[in-house]
Amino acid sequence: MNILKSNNPMTGKKAIAKTIAMDKERRNGTGGPIIETYDQMTVSGAVTKTMILTLIMIAVSLGAYKLYSPMLMYVGIFGGIAVYFLTSFKPHLSPITAPLYAIFEGLFVGTISFSFAVLAGFEGIIFQAISATMTTLLMMLLIYKSGLIKVTQKFRMVVSMCVGAVMMLYLITFIGNISGWYSVAFMHDTGWFGIGVTCVILVIASLNLLLDFDNFETGEKMKAAKHFEWYYAMGLLFTLVWMYYEFLRLFSKIQSD
Repeated sequence: MNILKSNNPMTGKKAIAKTIAMDKERRNGTGGPIIETYDQMTVSGAVTKTMILTLIMIAVSLGAYKLYSPMLMYVGIFGGIAVYFLTSFKPHLSPITAPLYAIFEGLFVGTISFSFAVLAGFEGIIFQAISATMTTLLMMLLIYKSGLIKVTQKFRMVVSMCVGAVMMLYLITFIGNISGWYSVAFMHDTGWFGIGVTCVILVIASLNLLLDFDNFETGEKMKAAKHFEWYYAMGLLFTLVWMYYEFLRLFSKIQSD
């Protein structure tokens, strides 16, 4: 999982408007090269791209699981970070970078799954985490379609701040673990407080799904370029992998308690 990724240029209308303007420049011969057709994105197209990325991620994760190596996990993390930031600044490259991002996410998912299921010995945890992730995805989709929670600008801002705070916490925890200088104890606490922290993070990740869904519809309404299907599918894949990782942590804490 891309541990540095927050709710960023991949969300909101500004990124779409900026890219539409860049596409116009390229069509007029004033911009740089572009990797895409000039068709407009659709929700169905973005859903299809999400499914493609998910299949790539699953295939790679199965291989990473069988060929487990801690190095693969770090390749997945840092490779995902690099590809993510490249895509944030060069969204027209997403037809190439999004599948590459799915490969890096697959490396992370496969190795982290092996760590929890085999090395840590948590029986059945992979199936539990997958089931919980898919159930949450469907539940949040129903909530979004029903209009029970509306994605307003204020809602986006609040969720973005929360996601950014969680990503910063991941970064601090990661640096602390590899340096050995300090440890964010409550992130690893298997007691009720630690479980509660993980549940809060899962709520934030679930709310981030609503932003991902809204990106699909907003892109279609604003007649965004076709490459935004890959661009926003990549964002949704991140959220799903993030949730899966947190569900692994949650169920491991419950089994340890």
